[in-house]
Amino acid sequence: MEEKKIALNGLKEDIPLAKFTSFNIGGRAKYFFEGNNKREIIKAVSLAKQEDLPFFILGGGSNLLVDDKGYQGLVIKIQNSGLKIQKENSNFKVAAGAGTSLSLLVSNAAENGLSGLEWTVGIPGTLGGAIYGNAGAFGKSMKDIVKEVEVFDAKDLQVKIYSLEDCRFDYRESIFKKDKNLIILSAVLELKKGEKKEIENKMKRYLSERKKKQPMGFACAGSVFKNPSFAQTSRRFMTDRELSAGELIERCGLKGRSIGGAKISEKHANFIINLGKAKFSDVRRLIDLIKKRVRSKFGIELEEELQYLEHPL
Repeated sequence: MEEKKIALNGLKEDIPLAKFTSFNIGGRAKYFFEGNNKREIIKAVSLAKQEDLPFFILGGGSNLLVDDKGYQGLVIKIQNSGLKIQKENSNFKVAAGAGTSLSLLVSNAAENGLSGLEWTVGIPGTLGGAIYGNAGAFGKSMKDIVKEVEVFDAKDLQVKIYSLEDCRFDYRESIFKKDKNLIILSAVLELKKGEKKEIENKMKRYLSERKKKQPMGFACAGSVFKNPSFAQTSRRFMTDRELSAGELIERCGLKGRSIGGAKISEKHANFIINLGKAKFSDVRRLIDLIKKRVRSKFGIELEEELQYLEHPL
């Protein structure tokens, strides 16, 4: 029987996904579509639901590991970008599309003397992805600045507005991560007026800290694991501070360990880098090794912050 063709203008077929991820790993997508605005994104998701076709929403691809077998469904890359700044009382609202890069957001905010996004400097990826995983750094996270999120609910095919409370943000978690039917279209952030020079200095400081602690110049996907809770580490190590996932991995003597073309960074143990020809299986085997060693040595179950895109059954 002849395979049914998907009727969607701009649809591409058999597209390699590795180039769309910061890990530079992964096979081909059977179907690939770039949604440049809300209307296109909604149309693509609706069509996938109508055709009972598996679909995956791709942002900047900076926290993602794609299977070498590829994806036998539709990958929808969110490209709707652009932002608008509006004053409201003493604060400022920044409305932006889900595909807007964090680098554009933070540079625009700094240019306009708006504070609240400084911690995002140097983080790759998009606004939608950052909200999805409640991205954070230096003690701050997206939940501190999100006012509302516009979503398309693929279950009832309706556009909805989610308040901060509706988003159910937690450490590297959100309602959007738990319910894959909720597609982030845009968001409104709330920032405060600040001194431009002070904002720029803070950004320089944060960027400098990143360069000191994180591997630069390698293909990777950022932090692989979430940090365990204070309750988990304080009892085990009798410490009054949280121990990070990186510290636990380092204490297992795994810094620098490699499998195939993938290696646990010697600079930061919670980063796995692609030495050039790493495969999906190389990274997965390193992740499994880390989890096994940390579980065996400390009785702590590490949980991935990294997302997977695997071949749907």
